[in-house]
Amino acid sequence: MKGKMASWMAALLIAALALTACSPDKGGSREPSEPAAGEGGAPVNIRIFAQQDATTDYESNSFTKLVEEKFNIRFQWETVPYDGAAEKRQIALASGDYPDLFMLIPWVDKFSQTDLIRFSQQGVIVPLNDLIEQHAPNIKAALDNFPYYRAMNTAPDGNIYGLTQLIECFHCSYPNKMWINTTWLEKLGLDMPNTLDEFKEVLTAFKTRDPNGNGKPDEVPLSGSIEEYGVHIIPFIMNGFIYNDDRTYLTVKDGKVDIAANKEEWKQGLAFVKSMFDAGLIDPGAFTQNAEAFKKIGDNESAQILGAGAAMHPAIFVTTGTDSKYGADYNPLPPLQGPNASYATYNYPSDPGATFVLTNKASEEAKVAAIKMLDYMFTEEGQIRAHFGEEGVDWRRPQEGDVANEESAEPILAAIPGKEGDPPRNSAWGSMAQYFQPKEFRDGWVQEKDIYSSQGYERRLQEATNLYEGKEPEEVFPHWAIWIDPAVADETAMMKTNIKDYIDQNALQFVTGSKDLDKDWDAYVKGLDNLNLKRYLEIMQAAYDATKQGE
Repeated sequence: MKGKMASWMAALLIAALALTACSPDKGGSREPSEPAAGEGGAPVNIRIFAQQDATTDYESNSFTKLVEEKFNIRFQWETVPYDGAAEKRQIALASGDYPDLFMLIPWVDKFSQTDLIRFSQQGVIVPLNDLIEQHAPNIKAALDNFPYYRAMNTAPDGNIYGLTQLIECFHCSYPNKMWINTTWLEKLGLDMPNTLDEFKEVLTAFKTRDPNGNGKPDEVPLSGSIEEYGVHIIPFIMNGFIYNDDRTYLTVKDGKVDIAANKEEWKQGLAFVKSMFDAGLIDPGAFTQNAEAFKKIGDNESAQILGAGAAMHPAIFVTTGTDSKYGADYNPLPPLQGPNASYATYNYPSDPGATFVLTNKASEEAKVAAIKMLDYMFTEEGQIRAHFGEEGVDWRRPQEGDVANEESAEPILAAIPGKEGDPPRNSAWGSMAQYFQPKEFRDGWVQEKDIYSSQGYERRLQEATNLYEGKEPEEVFPHWAIWIDPAVADETAMMKTNIKDYIDQNALQFVTGSKDLDKDWDAYVKGLDNLNLKRYLEIMQAAYDATKQGE
């Protein structure tokens, strides 16, 4: 890390070390309070909205049973599938028939910061400040010891209207990775590319020199997909020209907020991507297909056909693990030198928004019981039980010879993988419960030294991300700490969506040739201005300046 970002990360590391030291005033180790509401009486009813997949049944889940008994709760579950989860949440809120508690999986759906402000003003959701102060010592310690976590959860009025998960996932911090088929490199006698031009030459060889040896021109040199898992093609390449955060396209230099997508370097980057597309080096499906289609390319049965894939981690596009056919062939390609830079896209691993939200429907007893339950998940014991499951079934304690994901770290636990054909264990809340995973906790997961084995995958991602760490600009727009003035929240949200969609659509049109970079560039820049770009940047500058004042 560099510049201001370095000081932030240093502070986080110090905080994480303090947490794992289990000091009584540093958090992460205090015993949660016993339930205030039961006292041996009737359980507290909590109506809870959650997203549920086919492998989980929260009602019969063993972690549900544990917390119901521990905190004298009786849950009334309202579960929805992942597909359409956001719409169902919004419908529930709009109808007025909403639950006491929302507990959400962040990558499925969550309350945005604008949602939190809007629904708090309507009185629908309630602040958590007093509940945390009085009943949640471990949550309070996390807020105190991780300043960025407090910043992303605290609204401009000082209230905490919901909590997001604290997950210091190192490999998630650099999502836009490139994975290249090193078996093909070796077969063709090619070196790992160091520049964008060399990358283009390698992809050309993949296309023309039959690296899979089947005598057919069926190779797909480079592919990706359209989700948010670092799978977009353009950012990795664009970062050799100008920084691309693959999110807002905002940049910061000398404290001034700007946008990358109207700069000459952006135009040059699009021209380079277009040259690759025109040469048949980029799969056209990369701009339209989902991850399932992407993985069909990576796992192609008849022959290996994929040369390189854009993804946060390779399991997105190819089956990995000990028995996989092609999984070990794909290795990380470090950020490449372009004409102007060799940046890596940086994204804070914990996202703003909220996945734990209490509403005005909840009784006082329900609010207290719910926050105590969440506070339990901010202890190491509670986090392991909530996320991993039962000891001896889903995970085990470290044994002699076990090595942590970060070899200098103390091993904490080892996952016990399920066997093929086994029924779902249904003993944890999984992704819904990842509330307290600081770096030291994740570094302590036991991993095999063989990075290509199923039990060495996290180590593989750790080693890959080491190649990207510190390659971001000195200043990065801190979207994770940005709160927009409620008076302009709706206006800003609309401008943000319109501007991002416009940039994305035009990038695709320029790359595929439906627009001409020479003839249509000026009109594109003017169109961006017409979307109130100046006003949008003014608002973002004010929000950014507010984060600096709060440091």
